[in-house]
Amino acid sequence: QVQLVESGGGLVQAGGSLRLSCAASGSIFSFNAMGWYRQAPGKQRELVASITSDGLTGYADFVEGRFTISRDNAKNTVYLQMNSLKPEDTGVHYCTVGRYYRGTYNFGAYWGQGTQVTVSS
Repeated sequence: QVQLVESGGGLVQAGGSLRLSCAASGSIFSFNAMGWYRQAPGKQRELVASITSDGLTGYADFVEGRFTISRDNAKNTVYLQMNSLKPEDTGVHYCTVGRYYRGTYNFGAYWGQGTQVTVSS
């Protein structure tokens, strides 16, 4: 079992910034990657950013250099720094763990409860 607890969401104006955190506990040793997903109302959950235990990062095209994913392995915590936020970034943001192998991520074994991000125009 893995427990994931997100924090840091909130309401921000367009152009503002937020920093999300996800603290992991439990049997995380079997996973070598963590990721952030988001889900807007009426839309499917989509991958925002990912990071391996070695620090390899990946981002969705819509990020366009605005977000930075990082992790503190000693604290089993992953962060998502979001700058230049847009109204279309609004949604519930979820943390997940997964496995990375030869360029492919496999996420979704465990999810956090999510944290709401709302960007006003």
